[in-house]
Amino acid sequence: MRRARPALPLPLLLLLLAGPLPGAAAPTDPADECQQQLPLARSAASWIVGGHEAPEGAWPWVVSLQVLRGGVRFTHLCGGVLLGRRAVLTAGHCVDGRTDPCAWRAVLGVHNLHKHGPHTARRRIRRITVHSQFRRDTFDNDVAVFELRSAVRYSLYIQPSCLPPGALLQGLENSSDCYISGWGRTAEKGKTSPVLKQAHVGILPPSLCNSSEGYAGLMNNRTLCAGAWAGGTDTCQGDSGGPLVCYHPDTDRFYLVGIASFGVGCGRPRYPGIYVRLSQYRTWIKTKLLQTNSTHSPGSTTLTLLLALALARAL
Repeated sequence: MRRARPALPLPLLLLLLAGPLPGAAAPTDPADECQQQLPLARSAASWIVGGHEAPEGAWPWVVSLQVLRGGVRFTHLCGGVLLGRRAVLTAGHCVDGRTDPCAWRAVLGVHNLHKHGPHTARRRIRRITVHSQFRRDTFDNDVAVFELRSAVRYSLYIQPSCLPPGALLQGLENSSDCYISGWGRTAEKGKTSPVLKQAHVGILPPSLCNSSEGYAGLMNNRTLCAGAWAGGTDTCQGDSGGPLVCYHPDTDRFYLVGIASFGVGCGRPRYPGIYVRLSQYRTWIKTKLLQTNSTHSPGSTTLTLLLALALARAL
């Protein structure tokens, strides 16, 4: 026989009905963070391997994730994408063997990694969360979130990327008007670039990329293939975790559809870059953003404690 649950105390019941305490994080959709102002993003006459230098401020959500070397200086290791004032999305494999948040920092609003300007913000890392089902051998579930120690202030040079609404997904995931950006190698065995590079790419059909002539079944429905089947335009080492964004003319916005994950070489024919298909991780991303927001919101700790006490007494 089930025991009846006791009624909640009136003060707690009123608290729960009233909603979050003033200043507490509201459960918003990640897309609500997006506030795009891009006067420079499409100003380059020509459109990373096979790319060109990006106009300064063109991609304000791109983040340089850097690791501490020898205890004295930070060097760029992977790209990232700003999703909120305290949250950066990147590839899970970037964290492999480097799980200590104190060994990392995020640099935002930067164009030349050797010359931090007035628009640049540097943040240390509070917490790193890698997808619990990430597999290093297959790069499956290759996503992670870096929580910044302190919030960044948005500007023309620092903005969160837009996640696409569901109604636009199909068109964007088949788009030929997409862009990659990063500070990675400019050739398969070349050097990394100190300045941000960009390249124009198209998303290719899985039936082509995953064929026996290409990745031969290595792709799954949680990945996207983008670049050029003939080769020549691609992400490379140092670009992992960086954004794949596609332009939607009706809304005049760029939407984040993927992050750089893996590939065979860089820019090789029949082996375009493989990207995490972020539409498959929307719930995971939203959960991590809400956790990041609630960690730092005034009153959130008190509210969480009260809710826990209320549930404990109700069981």
